[in-house]
Formats: sequence, C-alpha cells, structure tokens
Amino acid sequence: MKKWIVVLLLVLLLFGSVIGFNLFKEKKIAEYMANMPEPNYPVTSITTKGENWYPAIQAIGFIEPVQGVTLTSEASGVISKIAFESGQRVKAGQELVSINSNVEESSLQSTKAKLPAVEATYKRYQDLYRKGSVSKSSLDEAKANYRALVSQIKSLEESIQRRDIVAPFDGEVGLRNVYLGQYIQPGTQIVRLEDTRTMRFRFTVPQTDISKIQIGQTVDINVDAYQDIDFKGQITAIEPAVNAQTGLVQVQADIPNSGGKLRSGMFARARVILPTISNQIIVPQTAITYTLYGDTVYVLKEVDGKLRAIQTVVTTGQNHGNKVRILSGIKTGEQIVTTGQIRLSNKSLVHVVENDALKAPAVTPLL
Repeated sequence: MKKWIVVLLLVLLLFGSVIGFNLFKEKKIAEYMANMPEPNYPVTSITTKGENWYPAIQAIGFIEPVQGVTLTSEASGVISKIAFESGQRVKAGQELVSINSNVEESSLQSTKAKLPAVEATYKRYQDLYRKGSVSKSSLDEAKANYRALVSQIKSLEESIQRRDIVAPFDGEVGLRNVYLGQYIQPGTQIVRLEDTRTMRFRFTVPQTDISKIQIGQTVDINVDAYQDIDFKGQITAIEPAVNAQTGLVQVQADIPNSGGKLRSGMFARARVILPTISNQIIVPQTAITYTLYGDTVYVLKEVDGKLRAIQTVVTTGQNHGNKVRILSGIKTGEQIVTTGQIRLSNKSLVHVVENDALKAPAVTPLL
C-alpha cells in the first residue's frame, strides 16, 4: 500500500515540475518581449513634388499598309516571263508576270486581217445607200458586221492584256510564289505587294473617350521589335458609328515609315496623347499597396522623435510605365515609402536606406 502512495507522489511531483517549468518559461518570454526593443525596418523613400503628367489613351492593335494586295491571275496558262525579284521595289504599271498568249495573239491577228474588208464593205454600202442602190437593212447589216468585228478585236486585246500581271501601285513585293514555266489557274497567288512608305494602325477606344480624340491628334506607337523607339503617327479617321455590342469606336492612325522598320501584321501598342496636366503628384508604382479595401501608401512622419510609417489611403489615376498619378490622399512635399513596405503596418518604426535595386539596368541580362 505504501508503494502506491510513493508512486503517486512521484507522478504528481513529475507533472508539477513540467507545469512549473512551462509557467516559468512563459513568464521569462513575456519579460523578454516586454523589454525587447521595437523593430526598426529599413525602407527607401522619395519626397513628392508637383510634376507634369502626360495623360494618354492606351490601345493595342496591328500594323497594316495603306495599300496592300496579293496579286493573282485572272486567266489560266503557262508563265512565260517573270520580270521581278523577291523583295524588289516596283512602280505602278510595271509588268511583273506574263502568261503565254500565243493562241490569243494568233486569234487577234486573224481577226484583224478581216477588218479592212469588212470596213470597206461598210463604207461602200454607205455610198450605195446615199445613191439609193441598197436598202437600209443591207446598210444596217454591214454596219453591225463591222462593229461586231471591232468589238471582237477589242475583246481579244483585253484578253491578252489580262495575261500580263502588272503592279497596280508603287510598292515593295514580297516572296514570289510562282516559277517560270508553271501552269497556273485563275486566282493563283503570285506575290504580295505593299506600299510601305506609310503604314496604318487601327485600334479601338471606349465610347466614353470619344470626346478626347480628334483628327490630327498625335499617337505614340511602340512595337516589340523596336521597344526603344516610339513611332509618331496622327489620327486620320474616326469611325462614325459605335459598335452596339462592345461600345467601342474604331480609330485609324497613319504612321510615316521612311526607315522601313514597320511591317504589316506587327502587334503594336499605342498611346493617344492628351493635353498635359501640370502640378500633379507622380509616384512609383511600387509605392502603392493594392488591396480589396483600397489603395494605400506609407507616409513617413516624425512621431515622438521617431520616424514612423503612417498608412494612408490614396486614390490613383492612370499609370504609365512604372509611374502612377495620385488623385488624392497625399500632398506635395510628403515623404513616402517606395520599397520595403511589405513588412510594415500602420505606425511601424522605420529608417531610410539607399537602395537602387529598382533601377533598370542599362542592358537587360540574357536568360
């Protein structure tokens, strides 16, 4: 009986020791936390100032030529002549491809050979009719035969002309798709011809922005192939009707292409430049914390002699690149956090450090 009492006392002593140790540990942790210094987070910052803001309407679309066509054949036959090279510049009316027309030429010469006799008969009937020697019906028949032959000759000449494919306008041809001696059918694609001196960019804008655009307005256009170049264009046409399904309006801009860099089919981004707005607060996009409850920035202020980050709600406007226009919430001359705010909460203790981690490198490293 005494053995069980001893065991019970040992168990109680063991549990008491564990509980006592945990209470002691919690007390010491609480004392440490109470005496631990407040964390001081490093941040980078800028001081806001009034700047010019260049608002723009953003759009995307594809580049196309002012004039562009895929040349095809209207007739069938064997190609007897190719008078151009791939990638060559050609003039309007320049012959590019000729289809063999020996049979049509022979028919034309045969028909032309009949013309003098038929014309002479018609003129003779005219003289005889004036003298009263032939009837009016005989004269009409001679006249009809003459006119039918003239029309037949013209038809044959047009048929031969259709077998010569010429450039309808000045431009640059692409890669030819036919070969000398090849038999082609009507509609066979021969080559692409484009006038690339001026390119065209079509895009859409919401109907709510229609009052902001007008003919002659400047458009900055950027393509992926030349990311460092802004191509300048001008709005030349605005669709008079709004698309009832999408609420969008089509707009067209012409872009001079003297350097020949732009090519049809290129994907492009455009900015329709609007009037400049002065004295605006512009901040880096990294300074803004976007949440479902609103957009905020951290403003640095002295509180009891310590620099603290005060969370402030802001209203943002348009962005361009990594810059955002602030509509309300902060004023000029305030110091705001640009990086390091991910660890911050309202009134966190901070210190400003120099850091150029967000500075874009001169050369983008290759992957």
